[in-house]
Amino acid sequence: MTKFQAIRGTKDILPADSAQFQELEAQARVLFHSFGFQEIRTPTFESVDLFQRSLGETTDVVQKEMYVFEDRGGRKLALRPEGTAGVVRAFIEHHLSQSHPFCKLFYIGPMFRAERPQAGRYREFWQIGAEYFGNASAAADAELLLLVQTLFRKFGLAVWEISNAGQNI
Repeated sequence: MTKFQAIRGTKDILPADSAQFQELEAQARVLFHSFGFQEIRTPTFESVDLFQRSLGETTDVVQKEMYVFEDRGGRKLALRPEGTAGVVRAFIEHHLSQSHPFCKLFYIGPMFRAERPQAGRYREFWQIGAEYFGNASAAADAELLLLVQTLFRKFGLAVWEISNAGQNI
């Protein structure tokens, strides 16, 4: 038995699985690009305030599930628990609306939640997501739903449903 083991709620991605991850990511990138989305990569950690403002101070993610630490400068930082907040921050900070009135961005990367590990849930997990800025029409929502449907079919997920706050759509 080895002295060191992966932290509970994390998982090593061994070579055989790593190849599958790379293939899924490559297929997702091709599909997102075909829908006109561009990839964005945001930092793995951000100011705690960013997540408190975007998710709400009373949510379980903010109160219980974020990995929070203080850096040497005394700033409170958190490992990202989700991708949207960092993407929105980058969109605003870099004035992307000025060069892209309709800005379609996607991300692929690790997220972190300090929740109690349960079957099929991890403290470190990978997420693929998309954000569509500047187009409030129902057609933009429909396009995102079509993208998700296409992505799920491409990955072989035949049975799935979309849910909004517990309400099946």
